[in-house]
Amino acid sequence: MNKVYVSSIRDRDQLESVFLVKDKIMAMAKNGKPYMTLKLMDKTGEIEGRVWDNVDELSAIFDRDDFIAIRCKASVYLGKMQLVISELARVPDDRVQLADFLPESDRPLAEMERELASLLASFTDPHLKALMDAFFGDPELMALYRIAPAAKGMHHVYLGGLLEHSLAVARLVDAIVPLYGGLNRDLLVAGALLHDVGKVREMTYQRSFDYTDEGKLLGHITIGVEMVQERIAAIPGFPAELAMLLKHMLLSHHGQYEYGSPKRPKTVEATILNYLDDLDSKINGIRTHIRKETENQSRWSSYHRLYDRYFYKESYCGADEYDEAAEAEAEGASSAPVPQPATSPEPPAPQAPQPRREEQKKGFHNNPFEKLQGKNLDLFNQ
Repeated sequence: MNKVYVSSIRDRDQLESVFLVKDKIMAMAKNGKPYMTLKLMDKTGEIEGRVWDNVDELSAIFDRDDFIAIRCKASVYLGKMQLVISELARVPDDRVQLADFLPESDRPLAEMERELASLLASFTDPHLKALMDAFFGDPELMALYRIAPAAKGMHHVYLGGLLEHSLAVARLVDAIVPLYGGLNRDLLVAGALLHDVGKVREMTYQRSFDYTDEGKLLGHITIGVEMVQERIAAIPGFPAELAMLLKHMLLSHHGQYEYGSPKRPKTVEATILNYLDDLDSKINGIRTHIRKETENQSRWSSYHRLYDRYFYKESYCGADEYDEAAEAEAEGASSAPVPQPATSPEPPAPQAPQPRREEQKKGFHNNPFEKLQGKNLDLFNQ
């Protein structure tokens, strides 16, 4: 059974494929007959599935966060793609390639790790440098920090999202600092790299992204401040005021009480961190919303519920649409004389078909899930 990705499913497709069950809800129709609603996912997106027949029998086969192979028909209902499932079977974990089912950062992990190492080497404050070494020199923490998503649904919702987002905020810090005098650059970069560090314990991301019990009860802000305090306590002579200022940045980086901030920003550095964090989060959220709409030919995006608006797409240019080599070639061609053909030009040679977008995408290098090898799945005849 070949993998059919969510992004390639079209209306009236008849398909067989494997998906990860992100959610499973049992309900009762108006006629008193039970049915089951599933939220299915792979690395390209999510789609709703419905089971109308043999519901009790099929429900007993699998649970949330299991992999299932399905036979189904795709149809658009109320403007939304849906899979009507006729057959399903649970798939053992060792029969799938987990990297096919979890979205991942477009940036190669090795590239982001080099950028992080460069940032860590740039610290001049000895106390903050020691704190950064305590965090990012910890192999167990780094194993989580490098693959964790930055959120469950708002922004950077993919493996590597936390690292990608933290580095982006740090780059914004280095762009801002030269514009204003008197800023503590090391404190700001430390805040950029640590403001969401609690998410390594707030969320689960070995399967579908969700919250841990600790995450639901405490939240990443409280967890992150505890992690910072634990490591500061182990550094001799760490200044109490510096510790207070850094912890205040973590406590206030959401900006307002209604956004989950225990405190509002009350220092210049904390205010800057709040706005830069919000800026990068919103840019990523908007771009992700637009990129998902590959079939939408309108100049406007669909309605974004969280931002309460539509987005005009014509000025948008994604990173994967920017072809530096083509631009350089075009510039060179514009400056060179145009040769005049002596004879009629020959027709161009046929071009090899280009790989699909998901095949072009760079892999998430060192992804710990990639060690599992996918196998051919013919589960309905077993």
